[in-house]
Amino acid sequence: MIITNDLEDIIEDTTQSDEKIHPWRICPIGKHFVKKHIVHISPSKKHPDGKVIEKHAYCAINPSKKDILSFDETQAMTEKYFHQLSGPPKAGVLNGYANADKFDAEIRGWTQYWNDIFSFPNPLPADLVKALIASESSFHPETDIPSGQGDGRARGLMQVTDYTMSILGNHHGELSNYLICFDHPKLLNPTANICAGIRWLFRCMIIAKSKLGDATTWVDAAIQYKGKLGINPPPREVETFLHHYSCFI
Repeated sequence: MIITNDLEDIIEDTTQSDEKIHPWRICPIGKHFVKKHIVHISPSKKHPDGKVIEKHAYCAINPSKKDILSFDETQAMTEKYFHQLSGPPKAGVLNGYANADKFDAEIRGWTQYWNDIFSFPNPLPADLVKALIASESSFHPETDIPSGQGDGRARGLMQVTDYTMSILGNHHGELSNYLICFDHPKLLNPTANICAGIRWLFRCMIIAKSKLGDATTWVDAAIQYKGKLGINPPPREVETFLHHYSCFI
């Protein structure tokens, strides 16, 4: 376990490219980032009133050895790297939404990150992600509604469901790697939500391709994300997404 006082020290300790799955990651493969936090120790004979200690940031070992993104690492990556990036998504396109351009840095960063991780021949366009967010939540990050999947909820900018998070965080489930593990209510955090939503969108691309073959597009993947692939005529929510995306093309 690496224990240091500072995020920069952790990054410096793991600078070799073959140790990390991506240059932006804070921790090496097989570990996940835990930020500095307070721990309350229960009362004991030695400390009858209990004890409060501060644990410095560190890289914790992943039990399954799979790659895991923790909530803390999504925050650290965003703060350190995303606001330095440029390029899509375009600003000033969806002017009907007050917050339309507020999350461009997070969309840009996570789109680039997951494109780098998966290296699909046809990269995911950041503009498509922005159009999808517009159709899912109208850029309201606090959106928290029943998902329609049992007692689950759909939360945040990309309306990521509890069911989706149970798949993204399952060490022994359908995903072979690249897991995302944090408490579901933290999906109300914009960058954590976009990270999880885009990760699921890549999974939807694989699912859509299994249905449609090699001609599958990211538009098909987005419709699969909505659970509406193959429905004709397209439901209103699909038409809304397609309209928003057409504004970028």
